[in-house]
Amino acid sequence: MPRSATQFLFRICLALCLASFGLSFAVTKAWALDDGADTTRVLSFGGFCVKCELSGRKIPDAWFMGANFTAASFVGSDLHGARFIGSNFARANLAHANLHGASLFGSDFSDSDFTLADLTGVNAHAANFAGATMTGANLTGADMAVAALSRLVARNANFTDASMLAANLSEGHFEHASFKGANLVASILASSVFADADFTGANLTHADLAGADFSTAHGLTQAQIDSACSTNTTRLPTGLVGKSCRSGPNIVIMRSTTPVHIGLPRYIISMPAQ
Repeated sequence: MPRSATQFLFRICLALCLASFGLSFAVTKAWALDDGADTTRVLSFGGFCVKCELSGRKIPDAWFMGANFTAASFVGSDLHGARFIGSNFARANLAHANLHGASLFGSDFSDSDFTLADLTGVNAHAANFAGATMTGANLTGADMAVAALSRLVARNANFTDASMLAANLSEGHFEHASFKGANLVASILASSVFADADFTGANLTHADLAGADFSTAHGLTQAQIDSACSTNTTRLPTGLVGKSCRSGPNIVIMRSTTPVHIGLPRYIISMPAQ
């Protein structure tokens, strides 16, 4: 074949390959740096992957930066140590997923499913879990300061030793959940149901208990209730008496303006004495 004809065919093939690659990148750019195989190396996800099917994948220590994974499925996936930075996972399915030690800072997980997920030791400062399902999830030692947890369905969930400073847990279902040793200082528990929940050793200082049902909760003491803010709609175990706050908890939350280093607080929470 003449050289000119060969060059012409080569250019056509090259153009087709480039076009195919460009289309593939546009469709999968939310995980363009993923080689498709289970791997332990750090992967970086950006862009969008709405309704993606990634169940059962092993992608520990992955980074999700500004990514849109709305309604994506990660059922049973291994995401331990992953970082979710400013990403959208609303309505995502993370049931049975392993997120041990993950950082969920400032990301949106509203209406997502974390049924039986491993969330031990997660850092979820200011993350949005409104309307999510965490039935049977393990959140032992989780740091969820200022997190949105309203309308949460977390029956049989384990919040042992979790830090939930100024978190919003209103209008949720926490039947049979464990809050042993949990830090619930200045949290909002209003109108939630805590039937048979365990609050042994929990810190409820300045917590808002208005309209909440603790009537069959375990481990509560009068000292804990005295440190919180109850109303005439708060249902407490027999023998415990609620204490009202004149104007509710007085809370000032300041976000750190200095560079954040490991071990330093991101928030300073001030609660003047009642």
